[in-house]
Amino acid sequence: MNRTYTSDQTEIQALAERGYHVGKKIGKGSYATVNTAQYKDTSGKNLNLACKVIDRTKAPKDFLSKFFPRELDILTKVSHPNIIQIHSILHRGPKIFIFMRYAEKGDLLDYIKKNGHVNESQSLVWFVQMVRAIRYLHSKDIAHRDLKCENILLSKRMNIKIADFGFSRYCVDKNGNSLMSETYCGSAAYAAPEIVRGAPYDPKQADAWSLGVILFIMLNGKMPFDDSNLSKLLKDQDNRRYVFQENVAKTISQEAKAVVAALLDPDIYTRWTLKDVIHSDWLQNLENP
Repeated sequence: MNRTYTSDQTEIQALAERGYHVGKKIGKGSYATVNTAQYKDTSGKNLNLACKVIDRTKAPKDFLSKFFPRELDILTKVSHPNIIQIHSILHRGPKIFIFMRYAEKGDLLDYIKKNGHVNESQSLVWFVQMVRAIRYLHSKDIAHRDLKCENILLSKRMNIKIADFGFSRYCVDKNGNSLMSETYCGSAAYAAPEIVRGAPYDPKQADAWSLGVILFIMLNGKMPFDDSNLSKLLKDQDNRRYVFQENVAKTISQEAKAVVAALLDPDIYTRWTLKDVIHSDWLQNLENP
């Protein structure tokens, strides 16, 4: 009897022949989904993975021509213990399957929603891991440009894994000259004021601001700025109108608050770089930050 396979069945069969099994959906966007997955190697050992499936027939042209090729290029060139590890990238028909290590404990936003603010000692450990990962990217002249709690994943052993490089880009041209960014990237709640303002911006300093927002959220359990009104958001950013909740403000050290203040500095010329952060009193509380 002749069998007729749908394109989905054909893709699933082709992946299975390579040792991959795509499981249930755990996330969805307008042209991509994230599923659980498993990979069985030649020895028969199973490896738990996540699989980002991108449908090129549904994706916008600028994504396919600009952002996605850049993401794939960067993903194949980075390797760091606090950056999600890519296992493989497979093309099947109109779909692209990006298999990566599975972060069993979910993302930082869900963790905070479930558990409330993170105590200072744990915040310090996680923040140092984030800073190490972003410093590594910056050392390769790569900016993430979409740092937010949803893109900070937690491994089985509760270590940070930075994910989603859809807006990442190189910060220098072929001659080694620094490049400013003009694309409005990521979530406004995590975006630096120069991005909200619509001005060309230094993507590395924009990453530093976003890390400041993430640190504030960990320590405080809530966002520093409300992004429901962009005009008000920009005024609040420029005037440093963020307040720690009263019940946690008393428990946070001045050293931790100083790092938040130095990163949430609207002036890009005085805002701390990640090198400044590494040498801060707060991070020196951990050995060899």
